[in-house]
Amino acid sequence: MDDYAKRSYGEIPVGFGRKPGIVVVDFQTAFTDPAYPLGGAPLVLRAVENTARLLAVARRYGVPVANCNTAYMSAREMPYWKITAVRETFLHDHPSSAFDPRIHDASYDLTVCKKAPSIFFNTGVADYFTKERVDTVIVTGCNTSGCIRASAVDSFSHRYRTIVPEDCVGDIEEQPHRDNLRDIGRRYVDVSDLATVLAYLEDWHRQNAP
Repeated sequence: MDDYAKRSYGEIPVGFGRKPGIVVVDFQTAFTDPAYPLGGAPLVLRAVENTARLLAVARRYGVPVANCNTAYMSAREMPYWKITAVRETFLHDHPSSAFDPRIHDASYDLTVCKKAPSIFFNTGVADYFTKERVDTVIVTGCNTSGCIRASAVDSFSHRYRTIVPEDCVGDIEEQPHRDNLRDIGRRYVDVSDLATVLAYLEDWHRQNAP
């Protein structure tokens, strides 16, 4: 038992609630296409494929989905990013800002462009989930150590039950991916997996089908 566990971190599970919603964070081609400086990390590509499977079921069952990219009109609009590739390519008119078509359905998803790490920051996603009576947020996307962590913390702060399926999020390196999931799992969220979340959606659909 580590020192965190001795001090009761992670003892109480979050659990699934009565109504799910899914957020998809930054699966834009900047991260999913190896042609771009930040693109093509194996954990991110795995997460895209698994998230696509999750979303196919979620949309079939009418689960609310919020999907975001990150883009700016110019460097002048940006916060003080320390990443050259972000400053040079995360622009509205740059092709790397496009959503990966495997995870985006413009006719179904609430689609937002965020300007900060969290999908909830000044985007209206929380308002949408309130209207939809969501109490359980499933967080997918990239990168685990940055925008996923920020979105998960904001989800927790909005009082949602927050679930992060490990195989539906990704990062550039495995170590920060694991470290950040372990840390938010001690404090704010349940770290789960695709199979468990799909089983929850199936059960939720059975209980709520007309």
